[in-house]
Amino acid sequence: MGSAEWTDVLIVGGGPVGMALALDLAYRGVDCVVADAGDGTVRHPKVSTIGPRSMELFRRWGVADAVRDAGWPPDHPLDIAWVTQVGGHELHRYHRGTAGNRPVFAHTPEPDQVCPAHWLNPVLARAVGVHPDGPLRLRTTVDRVLRRDDYVEATLIDQATGTSGSIRARFLVACDGAASPIRRSCGIDAPPRHRTRVFRNILFRAPGLREQLGDRAALVHFLVRSQTLRFPLRSLDGGDLYTMVVGADEDTPAGRGGGTAAGRGDALALIGDALAVDTPVELLGDGLWRLTHRVADRYRAGRVFLAGDAAHTLSPSGGFGLNTGIGDAADLGWKLAAALDGWAGRQLLDTYQTERRPIAVESLEEAHVHLQRTLRRPVPPGIHREGPEGGRARAEMAEQLRNSGVQREFDAPEIHFGLRYRSPAIIEDPTVPVRRGKPDADWRPGSEPGSRAAHAWWDGATSTLDLYGRGFVLLCFAGHEGVAGVERAFAERRVPLTVCRGGAGEVAACYERAFVLVRPDGHVAWRGDALPGDPGRLADTVRGDGADG
Repeated sequence: MGSAEWTDVLIVGGGPVGMALALDLAYRGVDCVVADAGDGTVRHPKVSTIGPRSMELFRRWGVADAVRDAGWPPDHPLDIAWVTQVGGHELHRYHRGTAGNRPVFAHTPEPDQVCPAHWLNPVLARAVGVHPDGPLRLRTTVDRVLRRDDYVEATLIDQATGTSGSIRARFLVACDGAASPIRRSCGIDAPPRHRTRVFRNILFRAPGLREQLGDRAALVHFLVRSQTLRFPLRSLDGGDLYTMVVGADEDTPAGRGGGTAAGRGDALALIGDALAVDTPVELLGDGLWRLTHRVADRYRAGRVFLAGDAAHTLSPSGGFGLNTGIGDAADLGWKLAAALDGWAGRQLLDTYQTERRPIAVESLEEAHVHLQRTLRRPVPPGIHREGPEGGRARAEMAEQLRNSGVQREFDAPEIHFGLRYRSPAIIEDPTVPVRRGKPDADWRPGSEPGSRAAHAWWDGATSTLDLYGRGFVLLCFAGHEGVAGVERAFAERRVPLTVCRGGAGEVAACYERAFVLVRPDGHVAWRGDALPGDPGRLADTVRGDGADG
């Protein structure tokens, strides 16, 4: 095989999480290779909504505009509608406006964006760069991974030529999916937390449906029709492409082979049952999907780390899965860069698990609550009937939907923004209790240590979020001679630090303290109304080299 190729980080899996990590590493000047077994084509897109925190990270990495411009029409409703059939009786609607007319949010400059995987993956691939012009190597499998004390060695196989080569990396990150062969090879378990369920994903084209629906169109139509048809039918592109989730088991036509004539006929019959309007339909895909609820016991085995589905699988209810993976990339990227640049403390890489694993567990449980709400919702037999009996059944269901928190599945800023890290690299502020409950419309998450640092407009065109990313940032809302001592302490340890003084009154009000130290990932590391008397200890703690390490 000859001499081995070297890179700083080998990323196994070129899905959105693997490519997000590659973008973060490139942003930090870290060399990486991304090996993906696929050819870059997404044949059956499922994920479509990119959460607001992920959009903020895409903003940092320079791809937010491309995601926004990928194709979703600005005038298509983002509403969620609960219906007996699409185009039939509407029971409840959560009005969210359109991408073009919804109000500006106070807590983020980057609201959620619809961008299904068949749009998102090419956007990210172009930004990362496909080999030989960039680090993304398609149709490349990883056959063997050997963990050494100082590096990881793997065999890469080029599927196009059948040739293989050896690559050595200081670190390896497994983004290789829920089954993750690398996780298994490291002996890391990911036990199920809830019952595994089987669904079908039916992908179809309906060119005339959008026009036929008119003002009844929605981003998601939640069906309330039967035990099988009680899940979302979603517009993927705001045009003619739709996906429908159907309750299933192993013995469904899709499980026995959805490509058969019987399977196609069954899928078309299900689509017909879900639609109240007569419209031409083209079936594009029909496959089984097993929903697992898992979080890996460990996120690290020496120089190997887990991210995305390799580390956790969540119910799609609430849209937290992909966004949890993107958050993994943002947390891990700067820590790997710090280790490679030589200024990371002894504990810093371990804080990846300490910080991210609880987030996955909390997001998993929140998503499961939403799934259970749907599964337990009764479908009264008379809800489809015309006349007084059907009217009463629909009115009762509408009242139940209004009072059961269904909106929370699509409006959860406390999950996207409010989850806090706790680790040895974060210095808690004991003077303010943790905020709990549903935030109000003016909520600005967050300035407590461990929280994602609040968005506010630093000046007319610059969000506070635009200040963060390259290194640590010390926000100073009051003058203090001790700032120079903090700068010296960080410089002596080669920890990158920028001091930002001033800021509008609104910014100071959001951050609540005279001094706030923000990490490279945009989370608050420390805050106070006076600078610490020992700035060296502050620098050591936030770089993961506290006294207890």
